[in-house]
Amino acid sequence: MECDEVMLTVRITAAEQLLLRRLAQGHRSDVSEVVADGLLDIIPTFVSPSDAHRLLGALAAPAPCALTVWLPTPLADLLVPGAARIAQVTQVRIGSASAMLGAALRLWLAQDPGRLAENLSVMHAGRPSSALVAA
Repeated sequence: MECDEVMLTVRITAAEQLLLRRLAQGHRSDVSEVVADGLLDIIPTFVSPSDAHRLLGALAAPAPCALTVWLPTPLADLLVPGAARIAQVTQVRIGSASAMLGAALRLWLAQDPGRLAENLSVMHAGRPSSALVAA
């Protein structure tokens, strides 16, 4: 039996978790959908050497909260070659798809909350966005 979604648990901070929830509420979606959209937004940075080092920095920073999300399988499958590219650039191997997703998510969430909300609005052009993020 083939599964069309993959469950991953990531480590993030309480502030990052709150921001994710606010973004999801503002776009009338769930947190997993916002995480998937954020991953789509940040994937292009996997090829940049400077961004690869920033991604490792996000991975190294302490993150006390666990968050479980569901990603479409084709999107989750991009985490493995992304981790391989990061290892190629930095000589540091990321141990799991969850760690790769966590680092990518934290790097994405480190942007200006208004910019994140705007990017989500563009991705969901037909969906209204409510007054959002006061982070």
